[in-house]
Amino acid sequence: MTAETQVPDTAVLPLSQALLLPRIAIESTSPVIDGGEFAVKAVVGQRIHVTSKVFADGHDKLAVLIRWRPLRDESWHSVVMTDVGNNGWEGAFTVAQQGPHEYCIEAWIDTYASFCYELRKKHEAGVPVSLELQEGRSLVQQAAERSDNELRDRLMLLHHELSGLLETEQVALFLHEDSAHLMTQADHRAYLSIGTVYPIDVERERAQFASWYELFPRSITDDPARHGTFNDVHSRLSMIHDMGFDVLYFPPIHPIGRSHRKGRNNSLTAGPDDPGSPYAIGSEEGGHEAIHPQLGSREDFRRLVKAAADHGLEIALDFAIQCSQDHPWLKEHPGWFNWRPDGTIKYAENPPKKYQDIVNVDFYAADAIPGLWTELRDIVVGWVEEGVKTFRVDNPHTKPLPFWQWLISDVRSKYPDVIFLAEAFTTPAMMARLGKVGYSQSYTYFTWRNTKAELSEYFTQLNQSPWRECYRPNFFVNTPDINPAFLHQSGRPGFLIRAALATMGSGLWGMYSGFELCEAAPVPGKEEYLDSEKYEIRPRDFTAPGNIIAEIAQLNRIRRQNPALHTHLGLKIYNAWNDNILYFGKRSEDGSNFILVAVNLDPYNAQEAHFELPLWEMGLPDDAQTQGEDLMNGHRWTWYGKTQWTRLEPQMPFGIWRITT
Repeated sequence: MTAETQVPDTAVLPLSQALLLPRIAIESTSPVIDGGEFAVKAVVGQRIHVTSKVFADGHDKLAVLIRWRPLRDESWHSVVMTDVGNNGWEGAFTVAQQGPHEYCIEAWIDTYASFCYELRKKHEAGVPVSLELQEGRSLVQQAAERSDNELRDRLMLLHHELSGLLETEQVALFLHEDSAHLMTQADHRAYLSIGTVYPIDVERERAQFASWYELFPRSITDDPARHGTFNDVHSRLSMIHDMGFDVLYFPPIHPIGRSHRKGRNNSLTAGPDDPGSPYAIGSEEGGHEAIHPQLGSREDFRRLVKAAADHGLEIALDFAIQCSQDHPWLKEHPGWFNWRPDGTIKYAENPPKKYQDIVNVDFYAADAIPGLWTELRDIVVGWVEEGVKTFRVDNPHTKPLPFWQWLISDVRSKYPDVIFLAEAFTTPAMMARLGKVGYSQSYTYFTWRNTKAELSEYFTQLNQSPWRECYRPNFFVNTPDINPAFLHQSGRPGFLIRAALATMGSGLWGMYSGFELCEAAPVPGKEEYLDSEKYEIRPRDFTAPGNIIAEIAQLNRIRRQNPALHTHLGLKIYNAWNDNILYFGKRSEDGSNFILVAVNLDPYNAQEAHFELPLWEMGLPDDAQTQGEDLMNGHRWTWYGKTQWTRLEPQMPFGIWRITT
């Protein structure tokens, strides 16, 4: 019998149906997304903490288990849940492999535990228990009769021992843990109820903990007149690795169309040597499956993937489902597009931005089903087979959700280690839904959260349901499309502030090339880069004075060395009595690693504040002595008591402290 047996939609419940309903209620199970419609996110090695309300009529004791398994396995694992009072039960299990999993709650009336509970109470109260002892011996005999082999023999021996003991000795033997263990093995699980089976999607750790670095391969050159190549990128691998990054992300590497090509600074008129936007994908050289010939050959790309891996870097590619008007699909598959009466196709827009060099496919055009869908799937698989296991997807919220749900599931059924990052700046409901349908991680509103109140609210929200179950935030500090207003005039301190917030606030963060050089020149009045690299080749001097390369490297080193920082989950905002200082902490699950972070959000002035050490979370009194270590410079000290003081200067506007007892 299951706890989810359906009741017919009638005014009167038939007795025959009532007799099939579960006697034990299983409610409010967590973690669950939308009643189990979508899978809860997890990574390999993660402990899944499960809570539920489980109860029945009367005063009988219940036994409650979590059952779970990888979906491909036939056998289930189980762990006992703990009664935490008020019908609440909790437990945890660890997922050890990638791929889809499922779990459910099982509960039954524990007849022997109920007997022991009543026996103990009566015996301790001095109430005669001779009849209860007789009932207990009967329970043991019944358990032996339904058991086999060694268990049957041991239960028969227990029954024999009980028959020859005095009353007090019988009570002691009934209540002994060995007796309870034997009876548990033989339990017939009276009124067994099984809760709803809920899905869990388990990915590799990099889905939750990674540092992304974005660059345009064509700009890895010392001359803006010479197009950079994959072979040129080799020269950057060591420095990117030394800064502590493990994902190297490229914008689209495909042939670029010439029709309506954009010029410098998004001009509608391109010069003969303007390279165009890499997002205008497709030319006579090929489409999404092809490589821009000026970047190099497919073999060059394969060598780069291998060389990157040798440096501990994973290549991520942009998957942008859009086309230039020179894309081969317009001739080969015109039915995949929505043509206007005059024979043109409406260009792409993301108001107020206009992309005159790009047109979009129509996923639900008659000719597009299923050809377009399977073609896009095959393109992703093709790059996976070239060694690419991570994809940043451009504007996924402008494509159908059913498409993503199918594509991601289909790809990961064959390649479970593939990761998808959603570049979606849109409504909260859509961003969450993309996580639900399979996206491993997502760009976020972090880019526009600057004040203490904004950041506190956002960090807290990400740690609450439903976000914590379905959404992994990747805190990109900038992108080729977004030059955040906070950085326009804040100088080097502003870049350090945003780097500290991103690296400490989430297990996932990213930066676009040039951030380490504090590039911030904007198009006047816009959050866009002047002389944007999207429309021209931009050589850089990565040793230029004023860079923050060393600080970024140390921040990434701190992240790697401290398990508390490997996720955005568990972040708590603490008291610091200054509205310009954001103060928060993270603890590892076992409590062994406790990191405190204080960030001066004012890039122009020193700020100081008294703040609280969260001694209560460590089980310490308010006057306890603790040890502190500044993880940026290695300085160590002793803290005395709960209330402390700090001063944060613009040249180093944050403190990252490890606290120990």
